[in-house]
Amino acid sequence: MQTPYVIIDLDIVETKFRELSEALHSTELCYAVKANPGKPVIERLAALGASFDVASVPEIDLVLSCGVEPARISFGNTIKKQRDIAYAAQQGITRFTVDTMSELHKVLAEAPQAEVCVRLFHDCEGADWPLSKKFGCGFADAKKILIAAGNAGCTTGISFHVGSQQRNLDAWLAPLQLCQQLITEVSQETVAPEFVNLGGGYPGSYLDDTPHISVYGDAIRKSLYDVFGGNTPRLMAEPGRYLVADAGTLHTEVVLVSERDIDARRWVYVDCGVFGGLAETLGESIRYRLHTEHDASAPASQIVLAGPTCDSADIIYDKAGYFLPDNLQVGEVIRIASTGAYTTSYSAIGFNGFAPLAQGYINIVAMKEPAV
Repeated sequence: MQTPYVIIDLDIVETKFRELSEALHSTELCYAVKANPGKPVIERLAALGASFDVASVPEIDLVLSCGVEPARISFGNTIKKQRDIAYAAQQGITRFTVDTMSELHKVLAEAPQAEVCVRLFHDCEGADWPLSKKFGCGFADAKKILIAAGNAGCTTGISFHVGSQQRNLDAWLAPLQLCQQLITEVSQETVAPEFVNLGGGYPGSYLDDTPHISVYGDAIRKSLYDVFGGNTPRLMAEPGRYLVADAGTLHTEVVLVSERDIDARRWVYVDCGVFGGLAETLGESIRYRLHTEHDASAPASQIVLAGPTCDSADIIYDKAGYFLPDNLQVGEVIRIASTGAYTTSYSAIGFNGFAPLAQGYINIVAMKEPAV
């Protein structure tokens, strides 16, 4: 394959799913398809019994094409066209997430017997890739929506998201306390919410160390017990990054090594940049691990790493203090670890004429060579 491309090891995807299932036992895992919509990824997770969180009609069609039953699909995007809700309902999907009363009305119009999940806002403190105020509602709005959905005959639940690449083990406690309070107050006026969706946030392995997923599981279970005691509601979660990040290795070719008098550092330009799949390096939020064939033997110095496009925003790392070997040459390949999540799905379609980021797979059944 020509660079740039990502290779996904499906056995690692499976291992991650099993580890998270053990860490969050008795929790339905709904893979966030947006993290990596590769069909072999969906097929492997489907075979393991995963459920799926989708954000659009094309994602619905993709998951259904892999033989997944509609009952295992949750339409988790809180911003949906009414005709897309209707399409989902026609396919047999009954799970929908909302965070406004107007979105609930759209769901009730097209899927009156829906299972409605109301998403709470969370500030995502402690996350490397926090989420904005675009998603989630406050306590008062959530209560009104849950009561309206319950009075309409819907099964209801509550969700939240603590931010992607969350490294604060206690991040789940405060939103769980709000969930418990909502369940108590809503139950006084209508049918109580039946489930809690723990969202995502489970980390990949980047430059900064993170605890093992079992430690996250212990912390989340402790928070659940502290909040609910022995009466924990039905649980769901929406892992994306954790399941696929470490399964991917991105291969990118060095196009230019530049030494200029405007900067004492070398500038290393590669053929995959911010617009080619490394969008999460914006603000240097996600710090990937870089590898070259010279790592063990050559002296290294600080560099700026940039992409190939004619856009000044296409700088991958400037302030994070990355070092690369001094003898790195044009034409050599840098391998970027843990790039299985949010790379191909963020890749631009033809910006500056560059092709979208390609993806191949290993360990499809017994096969050990990459397959496109």
